[in-house]
Amino acid sequence: MPALLTYTKQPWTENYSEIIDVRSNSEFAEDHIPGAINLPVLNDTERAEVGTIYKQSPFTARKIGAALVAKNISQHISQHFADKEKNYRPLVYCWRGGQRSNSLALVLTQIGWQVTLLEGGYKTYRAYVREQLENLPQKFTYLVLCGLTGSGKTSILYQMRQRGAQVLDLEALANHRGSLLGQEWEEMLSPQPSQKYFDSLLLHQLQNFNPHQPVWVESESVKIGQVYLPPSLWEKMKHASCVEIQLPVAVRVQFLLQEYPHLITHPKILKTKLEKLKPRYGWEKLSEWYLMIDTGMWESFVEDLLQFHYDPTYRKSIQRNFTNVERVLSIPDLCNSSIDTLLDCLLPDNGSSTMAIASLLPSADRNQYASGNDTMKFIE
Repeated sequence: MPALLTYTKQPWTENYSEIIDVRSNSEFAEDHIPGAINLPVLNDTERAEVGTIYKQSPFTARKIGAALVAKNISQHISQHFADKEKNYRPLVYCWRGGQRSNSLALVLTQIGWQVTLLEGGYKTYRAYVREQLENLPQKFTYLVLCGLTGSGKTSILYQMRQRGAQVLDLEALANHRGSLLGQEWEEMLSPQPSQKYFDSLLLHQLQNFNPHQPVWVESESVKIGQVYLPPSLWEKMKHASCVEIQLPVAVRVQFLLQEYPHLITHPKILKTKLEKLKPRYGWEKLSEWYLMIDTGMWESFVEDLLQFHYDPTYRKSIQRNFTNVERVLSIPDLCNSSIDTLLDCLLPDNGSSTMAIASLLPSADRNQYASGNDTMKFIE
């Protein structure tokens, strides 16, 4: 006897063998449940074809659509589902939980698998994401890592995560470095996520955090490339306690040259990006930068760009958005030993670092951490 088809409006409360999104390729690319796979029952071209015919003759469109759906499901059964065991238990969804998802689910249940359909389809999931992002970010205590461009904030946060700290890497989720020259080189092959998929990725990350432990985050803008932070998260970040990292400008210059080698090897792309600064600084300054690029004066170029653009812009942003700077810590460089010493003081691995992190938290959150003597080893 075929297994029963079940329905849910809360798929996030259950575990499934697989989550299957049967929408078209472009619908899936715009947003989907993290971890879902795409098995379209109608691809983009087929969906457009059926939609066009439907305007003239709904009956004809349904016949053509049924044939296309049957063909695609047959292909999925012979390829994707061929090696699935009897205990396979998928969740299936489409745009509204209608014909597309029901078509695949019916065939799978006839084979004998237990299939769950998402009632309301993707629209149910999207409503859940919006609701969660209004409330969930407010449940965490954030600690913001600040520092001028080239201070290695992302590298420091990465090593924090390696030590077990909770780190919200917004630039990684957005696939963007968060500045004029910050578009990830890989974005030429892998573009930024849509706003909706960024929301999905962000929610998925937050749901994996412990609300009883602080979350470290970089001092981003409300907009990272083309995606925006949800207002609830942005407001919490602006009121969070901050640690500012300071480095010698020469160290920052060398770090940036190492981080952005593609701009050196592709100077035309670099010049195109710099053109956006012409209204702000004028053709004379732009010409100076172009000359430095053409003559290979890379250290001078980066230092001048920091002095005239990045540093003033960043300071204004900090003064406007991140005013609760509790500590200003100077380190000589970004070698492993310097970062290790910094993290020894900031992360709660021992009594002294516990006190250091507790001193950054709002008073209501400090009772989670033991008291002790603060033994910071940096120049404040």
